[in-house]
Amino acid sequence: MKDHRHILKMVLAAFFLALAYVMPYLTGQIPEVGSMLCPMHIPVILCGFICGPAWGLTVGATAPILRSLLTGGFPPMFPTAVAMAFELATYGVVCGVMYNLLPKRKSSVYVSLLTSMVIGRLVWGLVTFICMSVSGGAFTFSAFLAGAVVNAVPGIIVQIVIIPVIVILLSNSKTVRDM
Repeated sequence: MKDHRHILKMVLAAFFLALAYVMPYLTGQIPEVGSMLCPMHIPVILCGFICGPAWGLTVGATAPILRSLLTGGFPPMFPTAVAMAFELATYGVVCGVMYNLLPKRKSSVYVSLLTSMVIGRLVWGLVTFICMSVSGGAFTFSAFLAGAVVNAVPGIIVQIVIIPVIVILLSNSKTVRDM
């Protein structure tokens, strides 16, 4: 039975990785807000919740790098995809760990999600600061606020609305509950 669960998690993780690759194409069709919806974040966070922290970390770290390599540089590898890889990996692992540790209540989904969003954005800021420092650039606090909060407000709202609904609905599913 344990092998069945491992294979199911691996297949779901591959599905979430594929979604992380495809979703920016879909949201990119929405003028002026497409990238602000943070389309790669949703599948990675869902992966952390559903498949656990190890798969969430793996999919989060892989998705932006893979997408940059396969699309000819979108997002640009340095510093964007590198910083996103750390950010998304953090989302996947933090929400997975917290959701596994907290009691299985609706409030735990929100606590796990919000905590991962805050920590992930802080990690993004730190990695972007390091990347910019190494390359001789600057990354100010106002640039951090713009990138992590102001420009991401539509994505933050979508994540807070959609992700808990999906996780709560799936947690009621016998297949996901038994994972």
